[in-house]
Amino acid sequence: MRAGKLTKTLTIERATITVDAYGTPAESWATIAMVRGQLIQSSTEEFLRNFGASSEIATVFRIRYRDGINVADRVTCDGITYDLKEVKELGRREGLDLRCIAVGAS
Repeated sequence: MRAGKLTKTLTIERATITVDAYGTPAESWATIAMVRGQLIQSSTEEFLRNFGASSEIATVFRIRYRDGINVADRVTCDGITYDLKEVKELGRREGLDLRCIAVGAS
């Protein structure tokens, strides 16, 4: 994986439960890593759903291998937040392809 192609800064976040001053649990996102990545593919797909037409922004990012990333995490890049749908290992721990869908894209 060539370093010159890793032009995007990605923030990988994981959901955590915190308790506020009143004892109420609240979900928040904690940063687990900031990595450099490559934008492999970005496309908008339109679907007909039971509530009408909608579109999803599907994106694939490639990063160096990092252990512990799973589909419960999310990725933020250029101010857009993406839910992870698939984490695919490349080679023998050479890299990861992160297949994502933009949050709130409809």
